Amino acid sequence: MSGRLYLAVGGVNREAPYFQGARGQGLTVLTFNEETLVTEKIAALPSIDNPTYLSVDAAGTIYANSEVYGWHEGTVTAIRFLPATGELRYLNKQPTLGSITAHNTISSDGRFLLVANYAMGEGGPDQSVVVFPVSENGAILPASTSVRLRGELGPDRDRQERPHAHMVSEAPGGKAFMIADLGLDQLIQYRLSDDGRLVDPVSVSLAPGAGPRHIAQHANARFVYVANELDSTVSFILREPGTLVVRQTLSTIPGTVASHGADIHLSPDGRFLYCSNRGDDSIACFGVDQQAGHLTLQAITPSFGLTPRNFALTPSGRHLLVANQNSDTIVILQRNEETGALTDTGKRIDIGTPVCVKPFVI
Repeated sequence: MSGRLYLAVGGVNREAPYFQGARGQGLTVLTFNEETLVTEKIAALPSIDNPTYLSVDAAGTIYANSEVYGWHEGTVTAIRFLPATGELRYLNKQPTLGSITAHNTISSDGRFLLVANYAMGEGGPDQSVVVFPVSENGAILPASTSVRLRGELGPDRDRQERPHAHMVSEAPGGKAFMIADLGLDQLIQYRLSDDGRLVDPVSVSLAPGAGPRHIAQHANARFVYVANELDSTVSFILREPGTLVVRQTLSTIPGTVASHGADIHLSPDGRFLYCSNRGDDSIACFGVDQQAGHLTLQAITPSFGLTPRNFALTPSGRHLLVANQNSDTIVILQRNEETGALTDTGKRIDIGTPVCVKPFVI
């Protein structure tokens, strides 16, 4: 790994009824020395409203969702990070054509930014997934296409009252994108055409009331894993040409503790899968069978904070960074690359209401 390691952090800075406070600073960028575990804040942009999810491209352009309660449309903003000066340079923003903008991802070829709108209530464009072309300088162009998801709703009348697109994830190799819809209990895969349209949908249903939230995809492009929010489970889906089949579902929590699944990531080598639990406030580690894709629970480790909404592995895979939303800390855990085990380093990054941490190298 060449270049310097940075952390982009999104912090809640506008109140919403489903957040416990708004003590964040919007978008913050820190340096992170993975040898000493020392971090240093070098830039902040408080003008970014509730950046609940961030993506960063190879050139250092940060794409930040603004998830603001009560808006009929969120926004997504492009900000160029300049490491030589530590400057965060605003490029532009676009409306996301839907409310409660929950997630974004950059296509592997850098040509498109895809956004998932969780959506609450009715009104406005009310699109679930939106595709934005990206200009050569990283600015976001007007949307090329959008999709409003529809279908049979799950049984949880409070949380599954309508479709809720929660994440859009690109399959390894590009061109196929998968959406987790919490309201429909479905994963829906589309092919992204060269002109930026979502075509050829294929879907698979999860258990009623599962509430699929976030997705991790193995480098072999066949194994797909989804963290289910409402029943605190993880599901393994096998992708074959033209089909998606659920092969396994396991609990991510001990016993019947009240909790909700949140984030999910594979280790860089694809041998271990991690899921965060809000309520149990823990990280579950699963071993991944590299031939069949099945999961085996290895351990459940405390997150050493409250409400681990989001976490990330460093590019080296040596550390796992947990954004504990309601205790205003990012906890640095050391990861054993052979066993997958997590241990507390005792190191903390104090930062208000962190809801997304994204390591990147420039």
